[in-house]
Amino acid sequence: MALWWLANIVLIAVVAPVCLLFLNRVLRPIFEIKRYVDDVLDHGVKLTGTLDCVPNLIRSCELTGAARLNVTRYGLALARLLPQ
Repeated sequence: MALWWLANIVLIAVVAPVCLLFLNRVLRPIFEIKRYVDDVLDHGVKLTGTLDCVPNLIRSCELTGAARLNVTRYGLALARLLPQ
């Protein structure tokens, strides 16, 4: 019976703290990863909010192309008017 109590004391005094140590070594990186995931999610949501204006870029490209064509026409007309 004394060996049984000795084994229980060893279990409580040695094995339990070692298990808690290993659990701490596993849980610490898990919580760090969770913080990184939350940060990525937060910034990802903010980034997708800025992408709402992307369709306007197509219209902007069309307008700048038309303006470039008009500037070229204007420059050619000025070249014809000014004596060389």
